[in-house]
Amino acid sequence: MTRAEIFDKIADIIADRFEADRDAINEQLNFKQDLDADSIDFVEFVLELEDTFGAEISDEDAEKLNTIGEVVDYIEGHQKESK
Repeated sequence: MTRAEIFDKIADIIADRFEADRDAINEQLNFKQDLDADSIDFVEFVLELEDTFGAEISDEDAEKLNTIGEVVDYIEGHQKESK
């Protein structure tokens, strides 16, 4: 899966889950600052990522993910474990 495909899937999830404007989603978007995501929102988002990409994201790794770009990098780097 290409980086662009990963970004598109993640952006679709964010647009749906956080009711964000799909066109305004970019790699610099910050979950807490820009989406006002609380810890429960973020945990649910991570679970959806795991389902979508078939990868397990540890709690320790999830805590380091602050922007969309960081999530895309993480998924891209763990594609061997993804579907």
